[in-house]
Amino acid sequence: MERRDLEVFLTLAEELHSSRTAERLHVSQALVSQTAKRLERHIGAPLFDRTSRRVALTPIGRGLRDDLAPAYRRIAEGVARARESARGTALLRVGFEAPAPADLVAPVLDVFRARHPGSAVRVREAAFRDPFALLRDGEIHVLVTLFPVVEPDLASGPVPHEEPLVLAVADGHPFTGQREVTRDDLARDTVFKAAYWRDATPAGLPVARGRDHATFQEPLTAVADGEGVCPLGEHAVGYFTRPRIAFLPIRDVPRLRWGAVWPESGETGVVREFAAAAR
Repeated sequence: MERRDLEVFLTLAEELHSSRTAERLHVSQALVSQTAKRLERHIGAPLFDRTSRRVALTPIGRGLRDDLAPAYRRIAEGVARARESARGTALLRVGFEAPAPADLVAPVLDVFRARHPGSAVRVREAAFRDPFALLRDGEIHVLVTLFPVVEPDLASGPVPHEEPLVLAVADGHPFTGQREVTRDDLARDTVFKAAYWRDATPAGLPVARGRDHATFQEPLTAVADGEGVCPLGEHAVGYFTRPRIAFLPIRDVPRLRWGAVWPESGETGVVREFAAAAR
């Protein structure tokens, strides 16, 4: 079995969906199906139960997954450590959803570099629509993102930065007649918000979720055009000031928390050192 075959099998065993597996691995759906069938021929038994509605692991498939997953993680980690040793430095690949959070946690990176002289830090910007893709594809070690994170395959680490929330609104929005807004006010407009924002206010009023966006600048443009409002960290006032947008404090919400996450299977030494620096 080739390493790529193992990767396809383990990803399909996790996703139980051929198209999502293909998207994660950046391969064709046909290749995913062909690989699964080739492995079944190699094993001599079905690994997946397939219907028009669902894909599920067979008992043999579950056993193979449980046997292979730990070994595959050790192989991947061993290759990564060998590459870092060959370079003679510790390489930390860290992702951020937008440029600003990289500055917010810059002291963490400074501590990491000070503890590991000669180390290298590579910063990547994660996609706004799917910030976890770089983690799951193995392109970064750790992601600094908005908490909470409710993803079964990801571990949540320390929170190196907290800040108040503000609401971005169009400069002619009725809210601009107020000094501040409340969570109940959000029911009065369409809200572009993070995945784990609640869809109801404290008073039980429904909150209309705005359309998804591919980049951070897209919801700001939509706000400026009067399509809705968007809760943001207070740092946005300094980083993303635009002529047609106003920012108002949100009075009754917890502080926004930026935390570190990494794959449950990917807590390598460099991840532990980053977490220690963040703490």
